[in-house]
Amino acid sequence: MTDIAPAALLRALFDTAVASARPALRVPAFLPEPPAGRLVVIGAGKASAEMAKAVEDHWPGELSGLVVTRYGHGAPCARIEIVEAAHPVPDAAGEAAARRLLERVRGLTADDLVLCLISGGGSALLPLPLAGLTLADKQAVSRALLASGAGIGEMNCVRRHLSAIKGGRLAAACHPARVVNLLISDVPGDDPVDIASGPTVGDPTTCADALAIVRRYGLDLPPAVLDVLRSGRGESVKPDDARLACVETHVVAAPQQALEAAARVAEAHGVAAHILGDAIEGEAREVGRVMAGIARQTAERGQPFTPPCVLLSGGETTVTVRGGGCGGRNVEFLLALAVALGGHPRIHALAGDTDGVDGLAEIAGALLAPDTLARARALGLRAVDALADNDGHGFFGALGDALVTGPTRTNVNDFRAILVL
Repeated sequence: MTDIAPAALLRALFDTAVASARPALRVPAFLPEPPAGRLVVIGAGKASAEMAKAVEDHWPGELSGLVVTRYGHGAPCARIEIVEAAHPVPDAAGEAAARRLLERVRGLTADDLVLCLISGGGSALLPLPLAGLTLADKQAVSRALLASGAGIGEMNCVRRHLSAIKGGRLAAACHPARVVNLLISDVPGDDPVDIASGPTVGDPTTCADALAIVRRYGLDLPPAVLDVLRSGRGESVKPDDARLACVETHVVAAPQQALEAAARVAEAHGVAAHILGDAIEGEAREVGRVMAGIARQTAERGQPFTPPCVLLSGGETTVTVRGGGCGGRNVEFLLALAVALGGHPRIHALAGDTDGVDGLAEIAGALLAPDTLARARALGLRAVDALADNDGHGFFGALGDALVTGPTRTNVNDFRAILVL
């Protein structure tokens, strides 16, 4: 291994993963040929504004459009309107933007082309409720899902069946125009139906599936929401719907690509890189304990890997919030890892969300070092107490070990790196 400091190497791996998924790098190669008619650009997600800028910078002809992104994640565009709204709990700005997106694509012809730019975060940014539901209903659903421990696929299944725009409804509204989807994946498995709840792809799930998820997690939802699911009124647009016949979908950036980019940097520094998976799910604290066991076995027995090495993984874990903290799956993972490692002298780690926002906090994640627990004790802090309170952000913030990037304007989900020396 070279003489680069462990924290510096881990940060370089994270920064490389983020940079590999930047829209300016990923979008241009997937732009379609100009249509005979108009080009209308629409989109939603934390990366959508930067994706729109990449389109503007490389499109040879006329275009117009509207995309909605998270507050603070905008980009300077001249011809595509950028609207900012709230995430993860939706607001009225997002509802109005979703309504305007639908209006933008109505009345198109078969000669027109809709270029749809979708990335993670689009579910909350397109909170247009079905008839009979309100924005307050959607907000209640979002809060309940975020605190429940449900996986992202489960959350998005429920959202699709309460929406007037997701679950293929936006694509159906574009008919008979051709639709080309450019997606930046932030979901395990990269299934387009789960990226921003699939507004422009068919949905094979049903209201019955959504209702089963509500029951599984004991969600306390407004009566109007339950009525939509029980009655079947929230049924989504299915993959075999004729209105989706001219829809083409490309995943332009995904977690696996980001992990591979980071692995190349590690190996350039003389550290073997092992990708454990790009779609790891489960409770963040449980994943942290499992990863601690693998890291210990590697450090102490040279199995299953030989140090020095870095164990890379991605995906989207969950946090069931029971304490007074705000959660954050990356810092929760690191807290559990820290407790299980007990200050192991040869193990360092970083975990962060590639969009720069871990849970509800404007912080990407944090770093863990062998002396983390000792420095915490000197401040009167205990990792086990912070974990019980779901307060990873408070714990790592007090130590000065928070990973702060600001909006990255891309999103290929969580990035975890455990360095074993």
